[in-house]
Amino acid sequence: MNPPDPSLDLVLDRTVDVPKELVWRAWTEPELLKQWFTPAPWKTVGCEIDLRPGGLFVTVMESPEGEQFPGEGCFLEVVENERLVWTSTMRRGFRPNIQPEGAFAFTAVITIEDSSGGTKYRAHVMHGDQEGRDRHEQMGFHSGWSSALDQLVALMKAL
Repeated sequence: MNPPDPSLDLVLDRTVDVPKELVWRAWTEPELLKQWFTPAPWKTVGCEIDLRPGGLFVTVMESPEGEQFPGEGCFLEVVENERLVWTSTMRRGFRPNIQPEGAFAFTAVITIEDSSGGTKYRAHVMHGDQEGRDRHEQMGFHSGWSSALDQLVALMKAL
């Protein structure tokens, strides 16, 4: 993967104290993903994963007021226990995706690797333009993705 471009990309780098195999499961098993993916008090109420390049990645997030926000994407790369890449710009079978009003296109690269005492975790989210990147950051990318990762860790420790 290309190094992050600060004008277009957002990155969350952390080391977490769960094995990378558990981080992988949390990202790839729909029933697990629904339990941590959206920062509380929001919820993920729907998830469909077809874990292969060209496969579907769908989530439905729900606000505390009950409003639902579906997101549909396509997996670009799946390397078990190492890297998961998906994009909102395509849907199943690499078919171009129409972005809902107010949404921005992005590609997410989740990289995990062994680290002493746990897993080195990187979420690298690439945007098509600086406006989309800035909007995502203003929506709370760093706090939201970090809170969700905390929820992932707590869930996997409880298993």
